[in-house]
This record gives sequence, C-alpha cells and structure tokens, in this order.
Amino acid sequence: MSQPIVQINCVSNLFARMMYFEKTGDKELGHTHAFDHLTLLAKGKLRVSINGQDTEFQAPQMIFIKAELNHELTALTDGTVAYCIHALREPSGDIIAPENVPQAEELTALVNSLVNPT
Repeated sequence: MSQPIVQINCVSNLFARMMYFEKTGDKELGHTHAFDHLTLLAKGKLRVSINGQDTEFQAPQMIFIKAELNHELTALTDGTVAYCIHALREPSGDIIAPENVPQAEELTALVNSLVNPT
C-alpha cells in the first residue's frame, strides 16, 4: 500500500488536489477539514471511509464530504483518479476573494513543493 501521487493546482480561489492511486489498495490516509468539500471521482473505484463507515463509489461520481468528519480514501482499482475541490479559505472559514489570492502559478508551485519535495 502506498499513498496516491498528488498534484495541486489553483485557479482564482478554487483549489483542486488531484490524487492518482496507481495501485489497488493505495490509500489517502484519514484526515478532517474545517469545511465541507467535494471529492470528484474521475476514474476507477474508491472505498470512502467516513468516521469508520465504508461506502464504495464508481466513477464518475461526486462525493460530498462534510466538515469535521474523518475520511479516508482507498483505491479499489488500479489507476483510480480523484480530485478534492474547494474554495480557498481564511482561517476564520471565510472564502478568500479571488483578487486576494497569490498568482496561481506561484501558489501552485509553492504547494506542490510542500506536497512533493524533491
């Protein structure tokens, strides 16, 4: 089991985190968010565990993840691709106005360097 390969991008104040699950069993470890978000399952099949309750999804599918719930994603097929999508937010939870977001290229490069250090 491995974690998915991650690529992050931003457009305006929209954040997208692509997860490529190379092999069946690859897992995005359990975590929570302070906000609701969508996970777009673009290819393959996932088991999504939310607070210990498992549900299986087949692409194409949009999966709603409620704030503060621990969720874990496990690939059920090789080559599964999913995207976490949400607005960029202030620590207060307010959505950041697009004009206050750093240039997308700069922000993307910074975030990707933190996620995939070389």
